[in-house]
Amino acid sequence: MSLTLEICAASLPSALAAQAGGAHRIELCQNLEQGGITPSYGLIREALAQLSIPVFVLIRPRPGGFVYSADELAMMRADIGICRELGAAGVVLGALDAAGRVALAACRGLIERAGAMQVTFHRAFDVCPNQSQALEDIIALGCQRVLTSGGYPTAEAGQTQLAALVQQAAGRISVMPGAGVSAANIQELARHTGAHEFHTSAKRRLPANPADGLFATEQFETDAALVAELVALL
Repeated sequence: MSLTLEICAASLPSALAAQAGGAHRIELCQNLEQGGITPSYGLIREALAQLSIPVFVLIRPRPGGFVYSADELAMMRADIGICRELGAAGVVLGALDAAGRVALAACRGLIERAGAMQVTFHRAFDVCPNQSQALEDIIALGCQRVLTSGGYPTAEAGQTQLAALVQQAAGRISVMPGAGVSAANIQELARHTGAHEFHTSAKRRLPANPADGLFATEQFETDAALVAELVALL
């Protein structure tokens, strides 16, 4: 089976660099420094207009935890509807209950709104205390993949758990390692876990622009050369 590299892109230049480097799919978000939130309508529209590879859009209304109010879930359903109307290939979502279990009813409502788009359950999975049960719940919901580090700070640290999840999934869902995936460890992760899809941002630091004055900040953008290296390693 061929291996897939998904790049998390938080801007249009990053998404275009990922495609230029040979990435197979984009997860589009904004505010990556806060773990990512839903990107703007404009960014979604322009990414879909300019990219030829599949674009999955992160559906996360705010930073922080994954227990959502009725109002937040309504906003998430609306954002999914926008992605569907604009022609996104998929959405990336997740919702939990107060005990850290997959919030089945809330997730069903979101997935129903997704229609024919593919659905990735994101790293909310990594705070579930019972990952084995959570995986079965996500499979039952009909998600195509789950993005996870196995509950560890990085996929490399969690690779034994990731291997167990891949074995449990038994082809019913793709277990996609993410968090700290790099050229230095992607081959070992592939060998050790048996996963077929991998997620990373492949970013490089850009210096602050002095012309931005008081608002000058360091920024990070996806590096096409690094993406190409990762693709070659797969």
